[in-house]
Parts: sequence; structure tokens; C-alpha cells
Amino acid sequence: MNRIVIFSGSSHYELALKVCDHLNLALSPSSTTRFSNDCLQTQLNANCREADVFIIQPLGPPVQENLMELLLMLDAARGASAARRTAVIPYFSYSRSDKKDAPRISIAARLVADLLVAAGADRVLTLQLHKAQVHGFFSVPVDHLNALQVMAAHFRKYDLRDTVVVSPDLGNAKEASHFARLLDLPVAAGTKQRIDDTTVIIERIVGDVENKSVIVMDDEIATGGTTIQLLEQLKEHHVKDIFIACTHAIFSGKAIERFRTQTGIREIVVTDSVPIPEEKRLPNMTVLTIAPILAETIRRIHNGESVSSLFNEEP
Repeated sequence: MNRIVIFSGSSHYELALKVCDHLNLALSPSSTTRFSNDCLQTQLNANCREADVFIIQPLGPPVQENLMELLLMLDAARGASAARRTAVIPYFSYSRSDKKDAPRISIAARLVADLLVAAGADRVLTLQLHKAQVHGFFSVPVDHLNALQVMAAHFRKYDLRDTVVVSPDLGNAKEASHFARLLDLPVAAGTKQRIDDTTVIIERIVGDVENKSVIVMDDEIATGGTTIQLLEQLKEHHVKDIFIACTHAIFSGKAIERFRTQTGIREIVVTDSVPIPEEKRLPNMTVLTIAPILAETIRRIHNGESVSSLFNEEP
């Protein structure tokens, strides 16, 4: 492999440009067209023979279009004799479908993992999977990153005395605990019961949050139902400043309207793992970029260096 070549799908061209800037590389051109029968066709418009190819494509909405485009680009890179093909998927939306919890359903995360490998992915680079065990669904190496140090560096500018990190549920408590250790803060968690995809009940808070400031830490906000339920519980404990931190800012449906009407939220901190259009931005929202950690990981993968050590280092 004589060089790094980076392509971007249609999902998040801006993020791909930032990654290339950090690597001092040009983003290689590609094109996606649609036939009259609605089928997609992609073309890689740069030579990638014997190159280390990275294709950046978060699987945000429209998920199925972005997934199909990524599969076609991987297959095109394989056909163009790329030495290695890495699918860079900052947001792997299907990681929420990680188990068979109802009769006659597909474990979609495993199916999509198989599709990516069948299309030509030799390696996958992703960020903060909703369920860590999805890592094991892939039959190729996976570099599973997180944005916790990026978030922690942002929050260190505040006076965090008397502040608690709160996980919306016990399933995310491990990530919240890691984040709390980075800031040397205590941690609490909500006990959540999910009714359906859009309805949850937060029954109580486990941990001491009475009259304290809180950082609500989650990996993803979609409809915002879980977070809004948690905020109602927290306000009953007379919390002070409320910060919300999440990696994947999907804000689907009426999520933005829900947050716009909420009082007491000092700041909503998210990353650019998916594009966030202007209509989904609020005055108290801060968007942090993950481009530097993606770029450094790509460099380390290409050079055969440790990736895990990147997250053991001080930011």
C-alpha cells in the first residue's frame, strides 16, 4: 500500500473534508448517479490501485440510501484493485438492532455487517456503537472509537464542583462512568423501561443528584423521548445547571421542538458524526468535531500503529 486515498459518500461531505485537512490530503472525487429505474450507480473518479482506501460515510438519514451508496463504493474500490478498503462509519445506525427481542425479526446489525464485508470492506472504523457487542458481528477488524475525550476536553472549561454525570439508563452507565472518570466526577443513572421505539418511562434516578448540576451523557439522541423523561425526573430533584452531551445528534421527528421548549438546559453538546443542518441547531447547542480523532486513527491504521493507545493518552 503506497498511499492513503480517501473518498466520501453523499452522507457527510463536510466531515470528510475536515478529515483530509488534518491529514494534509486532498479528498478524492467520486460521483453517484441515479438511473431512471431509481437504481444508484457510484464511480470513483481517482486512481486507487494498490492504495489504502478509506471511504467515509455515516449511516444517518436517509439510512438505506447511504448504506447502498457505501456498499457500491466499496465494491468499486475492490474492482479498482485497491490494496485495502476501510469503511469509515462514524454513525452506525443499525447498531440499535443487536438482538432478537421479538419473534420472526432480523438482527439487522449482523446482516449489515455481513453486507459490508461481502461488498469488499477489509476493515471498519466506527464511533460509539449503541451496543458494544455489535463490534463482534463483523468478520473483519473493527476499530471502535469514542468521543468521550473530545467531550471531556470541552467540559473542563467549566467549574464542575458539585456536578454529577447522569446516564439515561443502566445500559449506558459504563460509558457514562468512563466519562465521569475523565472529569473526576460522580455518576448516577436512570432506570428506564422502553415501551416502544418512541416511548420510554424513567422510573427513578439511582445516585445522588439532589441540588446538584448534572451532565446528561448519552450516545445518541433520536426522538429525544428518553432525555426529556430524564429531565422531568431530574427537575423533581431540584438540580441546578443541566448540560446534555451526546455523540450522535439525530434529532428526528419533533425532537428539536421538544428541546426548544425545555427550560433549564444550559448547553447541549454534540459531535458532527452526522451532519446537523441549521434547522436542527439551537442557540444553546455546541457542535464538536470528531475529524481530528478520525484522521489520527486513519494515519495509525495506515502506518500499522496502535489505535487503542490513542484513547489511553491525555487529550
